[in-house]
Amino acid sequence: MKYTVVLTTLSAIGVSACNNINADISNQKGVDALIQQTKDALVRVEGGSFQMGDFGPIDPNLKGRNKGLPYSAEQDNKPLHQVTLDTFYMSPTKVTYSEYDIYTQATGKEKINNSNKYEMRFRQDNVPAGVNWQQAKKYCGWLAEKTSLPFTLPTEAQWEYAARSGGQFIPYGTSTGTLEKGKSIPTNEEVRGATEAGDSSGLAPYPVDMYPPNPLGLYQMGDNGYEWVLDWYQEDYYDSTIQKNPRGPDKGDEKVVRGISNGQGWGGTLTVKRYHAHPKIGDKFLHTEFSFRCVVSDEID
Repeated sequence: MKYTVVLTTLSAIGVSACNNINADISNQKGVDALIQQTKDALVRVEGGSFQMGDFGPIDPNLKGRNKGLPYSAEQDNKPLHQVTLDTFYMSPTKVTYSEYDIYTQATGKEKINNSNKYEMRFRQDNVPAGVNWQQAKKYCGWLAEKTSLPFTLPTEAQWEYAARSGGQFIPYGTSTGTLEKGKSIPTNEEVRGATEAGDSSGLAPYPVDMYPPNPLGLYQMGDNGYEWVLDWYQEDYYDSTIQKNPRGPDKGDEKVVRGISNGQGWGGTLTVKRYHAHPKIGDKFLHTEFSFRCVVSDEID
């Protein structure tokens, strides 16, 4: 099914315009601006086939590593397997508090992370909104309702394919495919200065467009916290996954999350690394560690 929407380039609109919406303006104006800017900023990810999973043994740029050695010791990102995806469109950044506040105001919901004194210190307009899986899914569903476009959370396969700039053998989803503080990821000092969280800056999310995006135009694909995806988690899912547009197991207890490494400029996480968490998060993590971005999975004309 095809949908019609006018898309402009990221360079034309400026990503920061999408992330600095003033949530205090007239709500309808805020909603209209958010919807338009969200559509305009979507990044087209051309469909194709790729080898999903820990590709360490076939990395063409070994750079001194022992040949045949995988990137990680975990088994849940193995075996390497063929996946084919249709073209989709992805938000360039994680959804920010500024954007999410417009949604909660428009829908009569309570502001998130606005009562817990500890997590409140991490609240800034231009940093990833900390949410559980249900909150993330409902936000994408609201975008779908407002735009008549099939917005949803990305599948795990879509997320990895996009992080690897179309399924290339790229270990990190940065502008360079490597971790270089001050070039592709922020330094400790930059994070502390941007978060204004004092002694808690090691746990604080920082601005979503703080450093250049990966070659596709997607920011922080593996950095600045966890990202929810659509799929249920199953440790051995890669042994039996379907090849065409996989969406994960039919059920489960936990959801897959991708990314991590927020605060203190720790670095980034491998594009093939898998994590998992309960959809409601629970007491094991801070809500501010989890954010998301949305995708449109059907072709847009």
